[in-house]
Amino acid sequence: MLLSQEAYRKIDRELTKFPADQKQSAVMAALAIAQDEKGWLSPEVMQDVADYLGMAAIAVQEVATFYNMFNTKPVGKYKISVCTNLPCALSGGDRAGEYLKQKLGIDYKETTPDGQFTLIEGECMGACGDAPVMLVNNKRMCSFMSNDKLDALLEELKK
Repeated sequence: MLLSQEAYRKIDRELTKFPADQKQSAVMAALAIAQDEKGWLSPEVMQDVADYLGMAAIAVQEVATFYNMFNTKPVGKYKISVCTNLPCALSGGDRAGEYLKQKLGIDYKETTPDGQFTLIEGECMGACGDAPVMLVNNKRMCSFMSNDKLDALLEELKK
């Protein structure tokens, strides 16, 4: 078992939301719990989740690689997902992404040398009216991201 007992308790809590013969229904929640603990989903962690849920490892991997909220490679302490879908792109998403690339000295799908930041392009986050938008570690949505707000966000995360 690769996860902590607390992680398995959390997964068990998710399993109670589904019929006993449909444990695979909790795969997204289990992957999120594993990722929160490990930072990313290694093949070994995905195999462990598959074993725990009684699923084929390939089925777990298919879920993990389909959704961009799951990290199947190591990422920085802070993963910043910039929405670059058309509405956000037209409302400053591309500009915000370019600004972050310049400030961090990395491109999309790269991590800063100190391991602090990974920058990725994100799919629609459902907040087109708040563009440009981004997510930090899949949990914190940031809206109306001007250069000043981007600077403030980076400074806050560096602390």
